[in-house]
Amino acid sequence: MRRSRCAAYVTSLLLAVGFTLTGAAAAQASTQAAATGYVALGDSYSSGVGAGSYIGSSGDCDRSTKAFPYLWQAAHAPASFSFMACSGARTTDVLNNQLGPLSASTGLVSLTIGGNDAGFADVMTTCVLQSDSSCLSRIATAKAYVDSTLPGRLDSVYSAISAKAPAAHVVVLGYPRFYKLGTTCLGLSETKRSAINDAADYINAAIAKRAADHGFTFGDVRTTFTGHEICSGSAWLHSVNWLNIGESYHPTAAGQSGGYLPTLNGAA
Repeated sequence: MRRSRCAAYVTSLLLAVGFTLTGAAAAQASTQAAATGYVALGDSYSSGVGAGSYIGSSGDCDRSTKAFPYLWQAAHAPASFSFMACSGARTTDVLNNQLGPLSASTGLVSLTIGGNDAGFADVMTTCVLQSDSSCLSRIATAKAYVDSTLPGRLDSVYSAISAKAPAAHVVVLGYPRFYKLGTTCLGLSETKRSAINDAADYINAAIAKRAADHGFTFGDVRTTFTGHEICSGSAWLHSVNWLNIGESYHPTAAGQSGGYLPTLNGAA
């Protein structure tokens, strides 16, 4: 009996030490990143479309002061901060327009990319306006693209980041599932919602694989967004916004601060 209690105590002590060291390591990593430069790359999920408070000088890129990169730099005060993410960006846009600030002194890079390459906007337009079968067909086309073409495009971006910022810790963040299933909700059919969620899982798997192969960290936001999908009653994502269609299916300010920012904090 005493041995069992002793073993349990030692186990608890070791676990406590382990958690403490893990937390210390994460804090040290954030401190190291803050001591150097932070560059935020990517598409509308990084620029903050849907979060409001857009920076006037960012123009059509719609960079928001409520986007997770802006929130991270406000909390950690990195030596430099370059907010390059832009609404509508594809992999070619990152390569051609966003990599300028990267250098040997860059300590942290964050990135969301791939959704627009796979036809995100067209998929959602088709699923909102057309039949279940048309939605499923368009998603199948997007998945085929993810299989055949997207990995090579991601490789090009990831290799370019490594070449320009060899010392940087690179965090590639994914996309959330859009819908809570199995609940009464106006709008798209359950068939469409399920297929859209499956498509999110599909592209996340491809992005995570390519990121791992390049030695990057994948930040999975599906965990933090769980319970806050559309139809959840506490959504951190916009549904169709007919008054501002571009904000549709993008994170709200709460999605940026409660969904993306903690994921970056945990990965950085």
